[in-house]
Amino acid sequence: MPFGYASPEQIMRDKADYARKGIARGRSVVVLQYVDGILFVAPNPSRALHKISEIYDRIGFAAVGRYNEFEELRLGGIRYADINGYTYDRSDVTGRGLANLYASNLGRIFTESIKSLEVEVVVAEVGETKDGDAIYRLTFDGSVFDEHGFAAMGGQAEAVAGRLKERYRESMSLADALEVALTALTEPGGERPPVGQLEVAVLDRNREHRKFLRLTGARLERLLAQTTTPQPASPPASSGSGDTPPPTGPEGPVDDGSSPL
Repeated sequence: MPFGYASPEQIMRDKADYARKGIARGRSVVVLQYVDGILFVAPNPSRALHKISEIYDRIGFAAVGRYNEFEELRLGGIRYADINGYTYDRSDVTGRGLANLYASNLGRIFTESIKSLEVEVVVAEVGETKDGDAIYRLTFDGSVFDEHGFAAMGGQAEAVAGRLKERYRESMSLADALEVALTALTEPGGERPPVGQLEVAVLDRNREHRKFLRLTGARLERLLAQTTTPQPASPPASSGSGDTPPPTGPEGPVDDGSSPL
């Protein structure tokens, strides 16, 4: 056996372990259905780097892992959607088509590249009715999971999914769904992220044309006030305690995109 030889099976295991460790360092994201659409919730202290985004009229995108890697996937999905919507019809752009595109790209990179992508992705599409909603979760190796009701990914995905399973029920209101998501994302006995460190968005089937809407500021605070558990306020500015705040730019914290989110 040549010196330094590694079997294909060992190489694939090493790639998978590497990707899982990178994803595990990222904060979890929850995606779940509610009566009027699909809700996305993620703890995210950065105001400049989004983990949740719009892809097309009825399609949303959420990811965990390395920002610079899943941002490339997001942009590729937008190009695919724009080209197909322009060439054929806007209704021909579907969540399933995007999930298949991402699965192909992730699987090819995992197989052919030295380093796999440290990302996990959800593509969600809101339908005209609840039965038309779709949530697809994709892992770093291109595997696709058709989730029903909810999906969780990130560092504590199994624990978060377990708490979601205990509390999730069909046809929840938006406020109830947000309460369930925040409870699932919070460790037992731990404190919930302050309002200023939450990234929340919906695909609302009742909106005209573009269904994606970010919930921020006063709108998010009003919604949080309807949940059963009081939410902590944003932490006050440092008062000289010796902590060094992160460097900021005109749009918020500066990040090179290489850290897990």
